[in-house]
Formats: sequence, structure tokens, C-alpha cells
Amino acid sequence: MELTREQQIEILRKMYLIRAFEEKAEQLYMMGKIHGTMHLSIGEEASAVGSVTALQPDDYILSTHRGHGHNIAKGADVKKMMAEFLGKETGYCRGRGGSMHIANVESGNLGANGIVGGGIPISVGVGISIKRQKLNRVVLTFFGDGAVAGGAFHESINMASIWKLPIVFVCENNQYAMSLPVRKAFVTGQIADKAAPYGIPGVRVDGNDVMAVYKAVREAADRARRGEGPTLIENVTYRWRGHSKSDANRYRTREEIEEWKKKCPIKHFRKYLIESGVLTEKEADKIEKDAYHAIEDAVAFAESSPEPSLDELEEGVYA
Repeated sequence: MELTREQQIEILRKMYLIRAFEEKAEQLYMMGKIHGTMHLSIGEEASAVGSVTALQPDDYILSTHRGHGHNIAKGADVKKMMAEFLGKETGYCRGRGGSMHIANVESGNLGANGIVGGGIPISVGVGISIKRQKLNRVVLTFFGDGAVAGGAFHESINMASIWKLPIVFVCENNQYAMSLPVRKAFVTGQIADKAAPYGIPGVRVDGNDVMAVYKAVREAADRARRGEGPTLIENVTYRWRGHSKSDANRYRTREEIEEWKKKCPIKHFRKYLIESGVLTEKEADKIEKDAYHAIEDAVAFAESSPEPSLDELEEGVYA
């Protein structure tokens, strides 16, 4: 399915919005306004937006500890996201979830997860639910290359393949599981190869090419919707920042990071849209500027929002 001009522009807008959100979140953290830690996805925008664009509005996603971009790609309100970051009552989880546990059930984001690969087995349950209810939906679950070494990954893909569940497994291979390079974690280094033993397609994609990601996920989602079962997609990408804010980046070189920055997914897609006549330079500049303005508005909203009431802090806590 070819994307319309409006859809292509929306892809660029969302990628800029994710980049602006992540940069501002990092800045607020350094100012001491955000506590705990956070995991930024700067450099991985094409994986989030390309994947989610390939879904229908009522499809589901499950996210990760590096999930801000996934939520924005699924249509989240950045004001509510920023409020959640700052621990405010107006946040998506009323300030209780923070960076790693944002959910937006209304848009189909069933939640981020601080456990590595924690969303993978949950997606099997969602897939069973979709199939039992005979819904024309799929669930897409994001995870990193580090999650592939866990038993939950293999158990979940095995069950999903046996029962032909409508799941799209998307591995965001950003080259490092914390500090462990993927080339040292697996013999082949090709995560898509893990699909073969379970009899399902494994597709390796340039995760910085948003159109390539879109096409791969669209084919996988269509296959799942036809009742043909899951697909494993490996989006090969790179995180420009450390694993988390406590990461000193001592396991990789500055030269390596700069080399990957030349593959910036936003710059490449912007160039493609301009060269193909979809946008002018001026129009692209406005989209970028509007995204950064939207994030500034989100910060203003969050900072003016009320703190959670001490009397209500235990609401939602189960014994």
C-alpha cells in the first residue's frame, strides 16, 4: 500500500516530535527536574514511526523501557507524556509510571515495561485474546537485541507460531545490550535468523530507513491478519546516547557514534521527501520548528500541572 502525501508528512512530523521530546527530556533530567533514570531512543525514530504507521488505528502495541518514541508514534499526547515524566497528576499514569511505564490504552499502547523483554510474553496473551474474539487486529511488540537472549523470547515465539497468533515481533537491534555488542552475543549477529527454528518469517531491515521499516511491518501485519501467524522483524539501528543516563559510553568509540549519526533517519527521510517533491525545504523547516514548539508547550503544561495528592498516592496499588 502506497502512502499518501499526508501520511508521508505525518511520518516526518512524528519523527521530529520524538527527537524533540527526547532531547528536552534529557535536558530536564540534567536540570534535576526528572528523577530516576531514562532510556533515550535518539537515532531510532524510524523504527518506531515506520512500524506503527504500518498498523491500523485499532491495533495494539507493547513497548519497552526505551519506549517514548513508540508511544508518540501511536498518537500519544506529548503534554500528558511530559506531565508523566515530571510526576504530575495530569500524566498518562497520573505521575506514577514515569519514563518506563507510560501506557495509552485509548490509542492501543498497552504499556511500556521496565523488564527486558517483558512485553513479549504479554503479546502472546493479547494475541490469544484477539484470536478468541475473532477481531481483525494485530499486536506489535517491540524489544531490543538484549531480550533475544532471554527464555521468554523463545517460549513466546514458539507458542505464537504453533497457534498462528496475530503478532508482529519487532526487535530494535541498536547494536548493544547495555554494553554487550550484538556481534559478541550471537554467532551470526543476525537476529532475524532466530525465526527459522520456529517456522516463521524472519526479516532484517535497515532500521534507519523509515520506508523499509514500514513495508516490512505492513507485510507482516497483513500476514498476521490473514491468520498466517507471526513474523520476526529485525530493525537494524543505533542509539546515539548511552543505554541510560548512568551510561558513561566506555564500551564504544566517539568515532563509531559519529559514523552512525551520518545515517540519521530523520535527515535521510527529509531529504527523500524534498527530492521527490513531497515537501519544500521551507515546509520541512516548519515541520521541524513546529515539533520543537509543541514540546515546549508540553513542558509548560507539565510544569503548571498539579502534583499528585498524598491522600491518593496508594490508589491503584494492589496487595
